[in-house]
Amino acid sequence: MKSPVTKTFTGPAVAGIVLSVTPIVFTSVLTYYAIVYEHVIAQFTIWQWMGITLLCAITSAGLTPPTMLALIFGYFLGWNAILPMFVINFGGILFINGLVRWLDHESVLAFIQRNPKAQSVLDRILNNELEVIFFAKLSPILPFGLTNLLFALSGAKLKNILLGGFLGMTPRTILAVWSGHEAREIRTLLENPNQGSSTQIIVIVLVVVSIAGLWHAVNKSLK
Repeated sequence: MKSPVTKTFTGPAVAGIVLSVTPIVFTSVLTYYAIVYEHVIAQFTIWQWMGITLLCAITSAGLTPPTMLALIFGYFLGWNAILPMFVINFGGILFINGLVRWLDHESVLAFIQRNPKAQSVLDRILNNELEVIFFAKLSPILPFGLTNLLFALSGAKLKNILLGGFLGMTPRTILAVWSGHEAREIRTLLENPNQGSSTQIIVIVLVVVSIAGLWHAVNKSLK
């Protein structure tokens, strides 16, 4: 018989904790290496950037935050970073969805169905999944990997996760790439990514719109 602790710390529960903590750790690691090895990174060839893009398409699922990557890519590549960042964003979404379905997706759904509150939350997501996914992805403060995990576990359609993720992540990605492109020093950029007043205003607007949109979507589901 499983203990309460074992029942609580299921695979997805542990994954959720990991996806919340590891981006914080790897943000510090990325900042350190980008600053120390700036001159080396600046000499990377297009093939090296392609290899890094493919690698980050996997690691962005839970290790490397896409917003941080967009700042770094934007600093070194300018507006050419837009396409690699979309590859990274889609890669992270697909990797998490594939992983969830490969692990114990069915057992998690069965566990959720035994918890009315959890089931109610997921039902609300599924009732307006595209809208909920869009507004969740629009917010710069919600962890990329954790939201991907939540939507994968909810049973949302992959096409809606991809479309909602694309539409929601686009403003955030463009803002981060622009900030990286305009920065003169990478240390200042990574240590204070939102130092400009215009950047701060845009971030605040994205957060407010995201919260208001999620609130509206949930209330609409209740009706």
